[in-house]
Amino acid sequence: MPLAVKPYVSEATRFLQNLRIQDPELETKQKQGRALLWDKPQDAELRQAFDAVKVPQKPYVYGTE
Repeated sequence: MPLAVKPYVSEATRFLQNLRIQDPELETKQKQGRALLWDKPQDAELRQAFDAVKVPQKPYVYGTE
């Protein structure tokens, strides 16, 4: 008769699971915070200008030649 072995769950995983249970809207709040700071609309003209002035990199950047 084999013994039932519980799968290992780390303390960090348990903490995150409990955090999600305590605050079900946590993921929505995180997405709103990310959008506030990072997910900005991009200017296509500016992106094209940046790409146009890139200098091609040599295959081996540490060479002295």
